[in-house]
Amino acid sequence: MASSDPDRPNVLLILSDDQGNWAMGCAGNDEIRTPHLDALAARGIRFSHFFCTSPVCSPARASLFTGELPSQHGVHDWLSYHHAGRTGIDFLAERTLFTDLLADAGYRLGLSGKWHLGANDRPRKGFVHWYAHESGGGPYYGAPMYRHGTRTEEPAYLTDALADDAEDILTTEAARPEPFHLSLHFTAPHKPWRGQHPAQYTRLYENCSFDTCPQGPPHPWQPLAEDGSPVGGESDTRQALIGYFAAVTAMDAAIGRVLDRLDELGLTRSTLVIFTSDNGFNAGHHGIWGKGNGTFPQNMYDSSVMVPCLISQPGRIPVGRHCDALLSQYDVLPTLVDHLGLDHRHDPRLPGRSFADLLTGTSSTADPERERVVVYDEYGPVRMIRTRDWKYVHRYPHGPHELYDLVADPGEDRNLADTPEHLTVRTDLAARLDAWFAEYVDPSLDGARLPVTGSGQRTPVTPGALPTAFEPPPRGPHTHAAGTA
Repeated sequence: MASSDPDRPNVLLILSDDQGNWAMGCAGNDEIRTPHLDALAARGIRFSHFFCTSPVCSPARASLFTGELPSQHGVHDWLSYHHAGRTGIDFLAERTLFTDLLADAGYRLGLSGKWHLGANDRPRKGFVHWYAHESGGGPYYGAPMYRHGTRTEEPAYLTDALADDAEDILTTEAARPEPFHLSLHFTAPHKPWRGQHPAQYTRLYENCSFDTCPQGPPHPWQPLAEDGSPVGGESDTRQALIGYFAAVTAMDAAIGRVLDRLDELGLTRSTLVIFTSDNGFNAGHHGIWGKGNGTFPQNMYDSSVMVPCLISQPGRIPVGRHCDALLSQYDVLPTLVDHLGLDHRHDPRLPGRSFADLLTGTSSTADPERERVVVYDEYGPVRMIRTRDWKYVHRYPHGPHELYDLVADPGEDRNLADTPEHLTVRTDLAARLDAWFAEYVDPSLDGARLPVTGSGQRTPVTPGALPTAFEPPPRGPHTHAAGTA
């Protein structure tokens, strides 16, 4: 029945959509209700400094599955076209995903939910079950879905429908001898919010004060429409918060059902469960409603780039642990190779390294070579280096640049990039940033030279198609003054 061997475990990857690291009870938020995620953290390990590779959907998902940077796989913005059907394009064609490695190792693969990497109607290699969203998001009722190539409209609340589908997959696979991998990719808590979620969850937050999401003045880089109204902002932030929190809690309940089914099937100890999100989210944080493209130029605030990460396999991963190592989505592929014992040699072109030793508690924090102390991020021409104490954001070619002292200013409120007394720190971080990306980027796919605006990507990157590959920037006035973030 599936894999009953803890050393060759099944894999259940649960991926949320636009969930900030702050949006879980186990992360310290005392207003949001996530009892099942909190229980998952209690029976495994919570990584509190886990970062997406790019703070927007499609590039982050591509990096999670390939272990590559956007400047290696070529997906630099959320995909706005070529989703499915005759015009569908697989943006990761010819690339090796960790799911390909699992298929080669004899795993049976299933997807339920959002793919958003192009050709969403066509199963990737090794997938025997494919129930995928047509694009990247939309209404929670009547969602356009593809089941094994056939388009349908899901009449049920999508979060519950995906959990139902996942339970069916687990039941089916439990009767087979092969190990399985299940990608359960929710669209929650991505907008829309108001009027989209069951009353049993919205009622929980009708009297919530939302002190964990203070609403500051609008960020000066918030894109504006021609009439001066904000693009992507929320006219009724209280209703948006009720909907966002309700979407998280509804997803938490759905996850609880799936994990209960895993228990009922006797597969908990032989299944590696990973919960994370594609990118973070600002629900009023920094005066933004959105993620990296909630501003133009794009931002790299921790609330945009830091995501939840809970990993559990009782009996093999010690329970109730917290780890603050700086880790990234590009570290996931080599970690799975190690933890699952896959026969795969590490590709030196990949930037990540395994943190399987952190899962099992076998690493020594006294060994400086084992400590993870820096991560990198990119979103087109915007790049970030983050250490424990500092963050530097560089925007090619003209800026504005940002430097934050995360010890004295964890909220990233005071930009020190142009202060003379911090010139040495900025110069050092900028040099490290340049050297690291120079080591790994594919020059033909280098985001530093591309017109990525946060408004979407239409086609794969090719030298002759640069003007048309990306959507134009948001219309209207923008303030790009440094130091105002």
